[in-house]
Amino acid sequence: MPHKNTFAIVATLVFLLGLSPQLRAQTAAGILAELDQFPHTQRISFSESDVVDYEIGLGAIQKRSGVWGFKRSERLSGHRVRYTWQIVDGYDAERVLENVGSKLSTSSELLFSCESRGCGQGSQWANQVFGERLLYGRDEYQNYRVYGPKDPGAGDYRVLLFSAARLADRQYLHAELVTVSEPATPEE
Repeated sequence: MPHKNTFAIVATLVFLLGLSPQLRAQTAAGILAELDQFPHTQRISFSESDVVDYEIGLGAIQKRSGVWGFKRSERLSGHRVRYTWQIVDGYDAERVLENVGSKLSTSSELLFSCESRGCGQGSQWANQVFGERLLYGRDEYQNYRVYGPKDPGAGDYRVLLFSAARLADRQYLHAELVTVSEPATPEE
């Protein structure tokens, strides 16, 4: 009888492998939810809310005429889900961010990326952009990524990933998923 079970398993795998890449690819929401199950993350915060004209940075944060803002950004309206995790047990927040980004890249396009001091001041990302003081770390250990859909016909969204580290045992990953209900408005 094990022979029939083996055949059923192989047939199921062949069927799944034959599906289109969009059907096989994990959704952005599923990828982020997986991090709650990763044994080296501890969720610090989670929230969901509708957002109107929410600004998403597509450039470094910088000070112009005495005001902090993004070099380039877009504004979106829709539903936002936010997570913040502490990375524990000696794992590196940057590597966790890269792993999540790698999974997202199967169905998403990288719209913007920066690292270290090229992102701007970490205190501004932590306090002004994300409103999470825990994310304030050393500028040289910050990373930021924004992803959007490869196929706009599948629905518009943005995934924001930000990693920061204060010390080896104080590393964090922040993620936001914004499901867009209105077209983006670019800002310069």
